[in-house]
Amino acid sequence: MSLDLSSVIRTIPDYPKPGIMFRDVTTLMGHPQAFSQVIGDLMAGYAGRSIDKVAGMEARGFIFGAPVAERLTAGFVPIRKKGKLPHKVASETYQLEYGEDVLEMHLDAVEPGERVLIIDDLIATGGTAEAAIRLLEKAGAEIIAAAFVIDLPELGGADRIRRMGIEVSSLVSFGGH
Repeated sequence: MSLDLSSVIRTIPDYPKPGIMFRDVTTLMGHPQAFSQVIGDLMAGYAGRSIDKVAGMEARGFIFGAPVAERLTAGFVPIRKKGKLPHKVASETYQLEYGEDVLEMHLDAVEPGERVLIIDDLIATGGTAEAAIRLLEKAGAEIIAAAFVIDLPELGGADRIRRMGIEVSSLVSFGGH
């Protein structure tokens, strides 16, 4: 029996600033049935699609992406904030609401032509996902899709990624910010 995932995701009003409804997936991760369901649902649409690697963005993308990679018998690529990876990296700068940030990936994380699925906990404006896609494409990867636990459709991130020609899926949508 499937759970209504929205019922196990905590909403925290006015965090990190007034007017924001923060969608906290730690409650979902702490619920064994919900967590297992999410991993199964995230990978279900991609089983049999010859995925070579799953890429997850720091930090919650690691939590969901690594078990999806294992179930797909694929490798896992951590995409991290600047300065966290110990070997030679490629970098991609992206815009935040108030400034910019940098994502990095090891240069040898993917081989040209490898088929990659991107996983993260949430898509809002799509800036982080777009930066991850650009990093992976610079390395020669073929992006198969981007899958998220939560979509905030009013912020337009999923549509932004679709405009890049990337298939996007999510398990739960919440209105508002």
